[in-house]
Amino acid sequence: MKLSKKLLSVAIAAAIAAPVMVTPVTAQAGGDSFTGNIGIHSKYLLRGIFEETNDPAVQGGLDYSKDNGFYAGWWFSNLGYSYDSSRVGVPVSGGGVEDGIDFGTARGFENDFYAGFAGDFGDSGVGWDVSLLQYLYLNVDDANLTEALGTLSYKGFSVGFQYLLVDGWWGNAGDIYWKAGYETDLPKNFSLALGLTWYTYDDSDNSELGGCGGTSVGCNVTTNDSGFRYFNITVSHPIGSTGADAYVQYTFAGEDRTGKDYDDSIVAGITYDFDI
Repeated sequence: MKLSKKLLSVAIAAAIAAPVMVTPVTAQAGGDSFTGNIGIHSKYLLRGIFEETNDPAVQGGLDYSKDNGFYAGWWFSNLGYSYDSSRVGVPVSGGGVEDGIDFGTARGFENDFYAGFAGDFGDSGVGWDVSLLQYLYLNVDDANLTEALGTLSYKGFSVGFQYLLVDGWWGNAGDIYWKAGYETDLPKNFSLALGLTWYTYDDSDNSELGGCGGTSVGCNVTTNDSGFRYFNITVSHPIGSTGADAYVQYTFAGEDRTGKDYDDSIVAGITYDFDI
């Protein structure tokens, strides 16, 4: 899966607002390849609404692909918090109980491992991409979940989904994250990417789900069957002949599974990809 510089920079930027957590994009022809990417971003905005860091985030990864369409990779990011499930519900002085989240010195770290196949439907120009994505967090309990992904693309347009396969702190098995996007070149070497996402939620509310407090299944955290998640606009541009790209992204935020509305956000960063 040989990624073009433009597509890779957009994929990394999309991860700030979506993953993403990173989502692999459709492969391009060109034989086996081994590539890497690194970037620094003003913050890590998870799927358009949750601020995983308020401080700058360092993110990057490695990708391997074969000319038969198979690819595999790893993506990482620092986080601005840790989560200890054993502390959930512990009484605190002055009343109330702990939620297990610590924004102090103990910080988490996210690893995403993925593998899949990508290709085209004959000469139609329609691309396809299917993969599995495994999340592995350090210092964040009950978050090592698995998603199945599928994407179709055509002439800059793409539609896809991420289906959560297991229960955990940030979702119920059966949650579906729907995505649509469009990419195009602009004058003066600028690039534009648009992203629109929507969620459909499973409302079984497993006992590890954030807000359930580890007490019971069906704790009524989920009040939305579905909801608009975000719409974002990303503009990027190469930084001279350095091989790096700079981007700025504005996100019109939606709501979470509880119906809570979130504020719009701006994220900016610099990304660099390289062959190995």
